[in-house]
Amino acid sequence: MIKVYTLGGYEEVGKNMTAIEYENEVVIIDMGIRLDRVLIHEDVNFQQMNSKELRRLGAIPDDTALRDKNVVAIALSHGHLDHIGAITKLAPHYPNVPLYGTPYTIKLAKNEARSERYFEVKNPMYETQYGEIVQVSENLAIEFVQITHSIPQSAMVVVHTPEGAVVYACDYKFDNHNPLGEKPDYKRLKELGKEGVKVLLGESTRVAQPTKTPSETVAKMLLEDFFYYDGMDADGLVATTFASHIARLQELIEVANNMGRQAVLIGRSLSKYTGIAKQLGLIKMKGAKAVRSPAAVQKTLREVSQARDKYLLIVTGHQGEPGAVLTRMANGEMYDLGERDTVVFSAGVIPNPLNVAQRYALETKLGMRNVRLVKDLHVSGHASREDHRYLIRLLNPENIIPAHGDFRMLTHYAELAEEEGYLIGRDVFVSRNGYMVSIKG
Repeated sequence: MIKVYTLGGYEEVGKNMTAIEYENEVVIIDMGIRLDRVLIHEDVNFQQMNSKELRRLGAIPDDTALRDKNVVAIALSHGHLDHIGAITKLAPHYPNVPLYGTPYTIKLAKNEARSERYFEVKNPMYETQYGEIVQVSENLAIEFVQITHSIPQSAMVVVHTPEGAVVYACDYKFDNHNPLGEKPDYKRLKELGKEGVKVLLGESTRVAQPTKTPSETVAKMLLEDFFYYDGMDADGLVATTFASHIARLQELIEVANNMGRQAVLIGRSLSKYTGIAKQLGLIKMKGAKAVRSPAAVQKTLREVSQARDKYLLIVTGHQGEPGAVLTRMANGEMYDLGERDTVVFSAGVIPNPLNVAQRYALETKLGMRNVRLVKDLHVSGHASREDHRYLIRLLNPENIIPAHGDFRMLTHYAELAEEEGYLIGRDVFVSRNGYMVSIKG
């Protein structure tokens, strides 16, 4: 019997964590945070809080169900904080249990560990290549299958058991024209379908969208269509996107170069993600620079403000996060935005009420400064309904557990599964945080 512990990400978009148990051996997949549960409280320092406090806030998963289990490995699907952000709080509960992930993901995990102030993370971390099958115990092996998402080196995590494979597909989309050259490994997915998939855990964030999610190349075209025209006469250009979206950042750098401007990336998170990506050859920073220290940021912004038509500022804050660069600009700090400035949002709003409210406040403040706002030059990194349908048909799983979403999203996925011949309660199981689903052999 395979037991699936649905610990986080089954009632919300965030704090993802799942565990697979077979014959008393457990593989944990992801340890994420729900950042809005931290941001909603003033004067909260995530790095200085313990796991008990963060569980009480609903910011990290409750892993107490696993404390007495024989955990043999922790697998990381990709480097977004809603999947790796709780490593520093939860991995120390499993001393010496190794963490596995692709090189970019592991480097980000190590960076998180270095920033931790409350715990010391002693778990060994191993970089794993796509297609490599790692035997982590007598009965269990893990594999990382290449997929595309809005961060480099994302993977579907496969846990191989004697009763069949458990495929964890959170997060992904099928992008056949990714500007970074990454492509889904359709061959391996088809092979897994033939070998036998016992359980598919599929993200449900955008399953209600009756389409296929467009390629990142479409976002590139949207940016080029906006920036490359004769009427582009704005003095100041400011763009904001996810700091981890390396493909999008590369596109913005190329836009700046082609316009004869210098791309300037402002903020710690942008410096962190692009710095690691540069080490791995995943981004070319030609003509661009990234600044992170407060003194360097202030100095750079003073220089930019004197010759705005020579720069494209790339900043954090597209969700309206307090303390982010764009939010501070909108508040009249750091940089004086006005009617000759254009702010481009190349990011969607993460679907939770706090983000929606903060983004509304940010846009209102920018509007009060008469800034020209351009929104939705963006495509999602998450699969839509037809991507999910295709994955179900590729893998032909015996059982499905919808994941990575609130209850409404999970039930939309269950409805899609029923369209494909499955039945809720028989081979489709809608779970909640803290529950366990038993899959009989």
